[in-house]
Amino acid sequence: MHKFREMENRKGPSGQTSPIFTWSPLPQRKQMSFIKREKISSPSNKETKLYPNCDANVWLRSCEEEVIGPLQGKITGDIPNWLNGSLIRNGPGLLKVGDHEFAHLFDSLALLHRFGIKNGEVTYQCRFLRSETFKQMFTAKRIVTTQFGTKSVPDPCHTIFQRIAAMFNVGPLDNSMISVYPFGDELYAFGETPIIHKVNPESLNTEDAVDVRNYISIVNHTSHPHVMQDGAVYNIGISLYTTGPHHIIICFPKKSKCGGKTMFENARIVASVPARWPFHPSYMHTFGVTENYFIIVEQPLSISVPSALKTKLQNEPLIGCLKWYQDEYTQFNVVSKTLGILSYKFFAKAFFYLHIINQYETDNYIVIDICVYRDPGMLECMYIDSMKSMQQNPDYAKMFRGRPARFVLPLKPDPMEADIGKNLVSLENCSAKAYYLPTGDILVVPERICNLGCETPRINYENSLGKPYRYFYAISSDVDRANPGTIVKIDAQTKTAQTWCEENCYPSEPIFVASPNSKFEDDGIILAAMVWGGEDANHAGLLILDAKTFKEIGRAEFITPGPVPKCLHGWFLPKGKTEIEN
Repeated sequence: MHKFREMENRKGPSGQTSPIFTWSPLPQRKQMSFIKREKISSPSNKETKLYPNCDANVWLRSCEEEVIGPLQGKITGDIPNWLNGSLIRNGPGLLKVGDHEFAHLFDSLALLHRFGIKNGEVTYQCRFLRSETFKQMFTAKRIVTTQFGTKSVPDPCHTIFQRIAAMFNVGPLDNSMISVYPFGDELYAFGETPIIHKVNPESLNTEDAVDVRNYISIVNHTSHPHVMQDGAVYNIGISLYTTGPHHIIICFPKKSKCGGKTMFENARIVASVPARWPFHPSYMHTFGVTENYFIIVEQPLSISVPSALKTKLQNEPLIGCLKWYQDEYTQFNVVSKTLGILSYKFFAKAFFYLHIINQYETDNYIVIDICVYRDPGMLECMYIDSMKSMQQNPDYAKMFRGRPARFVLPLKPDPMEADIGKNLVSLENCSAKAYYLPTGDILVVPERICNLGCETPRINYENSLGKPYRYFYAISSDVDRANPGTIVKIDAQTKTAQTWCEENCYPSEPIFVASPNSKFEDDGIILAAMVWGGEDANHAGLLILDAKTFKEIGRAEFITPGPVPKCLHGWFLPKGKTEIEN
């Protein structure tokens, strides 16, 4: 069983082994609890399901037949006449190669989906991303390279000496199955390795592979870059310096400003922060950006360099490199965009996160909203056999129990308050706190935005990224809800929620699209791909909600030639362009 191996206790920034202040939304846990991955037989009809309304099989499907020629959708309700473009989605598409099944959801081969919207009609296509990983595995009909949570299957024709030699040949790690983002007028599929894939937004053909390491010295980068209004793209990665690993911010300038060169050829490092632990740089899935700062959140889930070397030598899955420090702090690094160096540093009680909702500056504070978990146990929940046996696991829902939390970072704290223990946060309608520690460091204590599980959060991205905002949209992460397929709209100002759900329906990440000449933040629609549970596997759909009322406007449904698995992240491309314009 692969676990996040707990290491020796390490002292926090103040030299203490536990924080002075605690916060009620996420009570401290002395020990991690993980799903035991022993095989558990599927429940019979007589066995009680712990989560009777949740069908994990929507994640465990494999696409059996690509949809190359667009399927025409059956329309219910109204498709807005002004809505023309493509919703492109990415996610797990194939869990089995030959007779061999992947062990973790993150290893499933990437499947791209396209919902084409034009003149009130909607079409659907899906195609596999033609990565080198995909090509080699299909040729060999086995898992040829060790992935995040899956060990490779040896070639039965190799001798023992050839198998040993193969252990040192890592092979391709380019299964870009998490997200898609525009780079100027081109669209790219992302994973968490430096290799990204150019995708045709009309046909979904894989047109090219770009190894970012050919332009910038990096080890990896995240699958969630930020696309700015001027067309520039920023991402965060790890680069190895002579002094050790650094978290770096990379800028890919807008193509029109590149003097004939591509965005990749003109890529440059604009900020750099040394990893707080040189041999254990923090794992990150995204980062924050405001008007004047980048925000790098170093959580105590680290990538162990010694373990990385060991897993490579032993041909073990990459998840074995991850180490979790339950007694450490999470560190917020506030980095000047102008100078590219660390300006402020704050600390919080240990938490795990994948997605930042939004962040902004106001009244000498930085407000940053994050979907937080007590620990990284939810990664264990996404082992395939854990998902298959979830109905018999009473801890499964707890391990997915994430909540949106608001942290407030005071940029100009009063040093006279250092010995008083006074809350440094004075924002209205906000219960987040910040205190000086005895060492002079500042501990931030978040407020819970709402008591709903939220994941894959989205905002009015074009108009609200890095700015004061009010609303975000997400899917529920509470598998024990009456309807786990709920979409939520959260009002971060009033701490209230609106929801949409349908029995046995599992929508994807909700994407906001502004109405023409929109006048307020939620003046627009929400797009979400849909799949259905149970036997209704050959069924896909596109849902359209009014973003203000959160009522359904219309939908398109499709009967597909094979099962449709649930997807992860996507992007909406308005007709005639694949970039954000001013």
